[in-house]
Amino acid sequence: MGRFAWPSLLLPLTAHIFTAPPAVAAAELVWDSTQEPLADGKFDTAACPDYTSYAQYPHRPLSKGPLELPYQRPDPRCRTFSSDAIEKVIADITARMKDPDLARLFENAFPSTTDTTVKFHTDGEKEPRKKKKSGHRSRDGDEWYLDEGEWEGPQSFIITGDILAEWLRDSTNQLTPYQPLASKDPRIFSLILGAINTQSEYVIESPYCNAFQPPPISGLPVSNNGQDDAVHPMYEPSFVFECKYELDSVAHFLALANNFYEYTGSTKFMTRRWYKALAAVLDLLEAQSRGTFGDKTGSYQRNEYTFQRRTNTGTETLNLNGVGNPLNNGTGLIRSAFRPSDDATIFGFFIPANAMISVELKRTAAILRSTNDKKDALLAETVDRLAKRIREGIWEHGVVHHRTYGEVFAYEVDGYGSSLLMDDANYPSLLALPLMGFLEADDQTYRNTRRMLLEKAGNPYYLVGTDFKGIGGPHIGLQNAWPMSLLVQAQTSDDDDEIEQCLDLVLKASRLGLIHESVDVNWSISYTRSWFAWANGVFATTILDLAKRKPHLIFTDPTPYEI
Repeated sequence: MGRFAWPSLLLPLTAHIFTAPPAVAAAELVWDSTQEPLADGKFDTAACPDYTSYAQYPHRPLSKGPLELPYQRPDPRCRTFSSDAIEKVIADITARMKDPDLARLFENAFPSTTDTTVKFHTDGEKEPRKKKKSGHRSRDGDEWYLDEGEWEGPQSFIITGDILAEWLRDSTNQLTPYQPLASKDPRIFSLILGAINTQSEYVIESPYCNAFQPPPISGLPVSNNGQDDAVHPMYEPSFVFECKYELDSVAHFLALANNFYEYTGSTKFMTRRWYKALAAVLDLLEAQSRGTFGDKTGSYQRNEYTFQRRTNTGTETLNLNGVGNPLNNGTGLIRSAFRPSDDATIFGFFIPANAMISVELKRTAAILRSTNDKKDALLAETVDRLAKRIREGIWEHGVVHHRTYGEVFAYEVDGYGSSLLMDDANYPSLLALPLMGFLEADDQTYRNTRRMLLEKAGNPYYLVGTDFKGIGGPHIGLQNAWPMSLLVQAQTSDDDDEIEQCLDLVLKASRLGLIHESVDVNWSISYTRSWFAWANGVFATTILDLAKRKPHLIFTDPTPYEI
């Protein structure tokens, strides 16, 4: 991923990166003289610099604050998507902000996804190549033959940043800051509707997978992740980029549509393909709710999903021949083989993802009821029952007693009594439970948990150094915390001092004018990923939250602002 151009120490593998480049370490910024604004006149998109390289260097004009943050947006002609509504929000917010450095960071971060990661979008007005009315998707020469309804309507392919692949989780979160604009701008409406449609196709084809290749109708090339994985169920590599089963991936698929409905009231996404994807999700949840041993016989029953990778990194594969550690029956919880960091779980009942899927199932059930269709009403009952069962399972098995903090949520459990107490920066997390709507921030069990997570004595991955502090995770190592965790901390706090401290740490660690994936806690100019659209989206969401909830912290005029 993008770095400054100086040789430095090497850090462990970063999220979504399969060959890790060096982290940044430098005494000063070096300007890239080859990345000047594009000349006026005749324009060829081939002149646009590769943003992975572009993001490694600071660009003028600088902000007027003490940090003199660079302007990192691509030339307007090189942006992957444009919206006047997005530009208006940028103008509205930055004009009122006290700190010009914070304003510049928002100016760069809020449009990061639309500026750089919308690699394919169609409004669906043209027919998607050849079609057939039944049968499986197949390829004949250069033409794709599609099932009825497949790849019809708007479609949007949103990459995570430095890899030409779409993660269900990342893309949903990348689009989150724009959801309130969907009812105001037809282009944003079409973009997000297209993203729901595209994710539906991915989930139908391979519901256990987390990252996908470009849509076959896009004409974009497919790529190889460079790994040698043995996965069941098998998948098509020309369709799937990586197939780590992460419960939060399907939860994010539901969340994308649920958020769209919340802000627009539109049910245009409820096509036969979306219903088929929902059915695939429900089948997956049923299969992954079973224990490792038969409830009645006690004999071993092989899980529907197994994963093995040739690797010397323990978090990149599952033990016991790809099955993972045993899980008990009757918990009401759903297994997740991997976490949202793409690391393997230790105990497969991953509580943050169970909390998220329970919330999103409940929201989906409400949408189904809103159609006043009898079939939808019956389906809503099924979805609601499942949501309730998972929620009850979390409170019964996911809450443990800590001798210092009292009743707290475990990060992972196995249903036999074993639990893992920690948190990871990636969303969903225990810290983010109120943000996903699982509970209120003043819930006593959450308050106990939050205190545990934000202390080194309580959370092994709460990292504190001379330059930076925050929650990290095993994916990056024991020296790097994620700015994303500080942004979630700010969003879940009502304490002005705490919020300001979080913002200050993130701001001072963002000298490139972008939010990094992770930062060395003892040397904040050493980081992983200069270009990480998801993290930039979380920063934008945090500023929009504070503009509404705590405007006095960021604005000269303390009048609340809401899109």
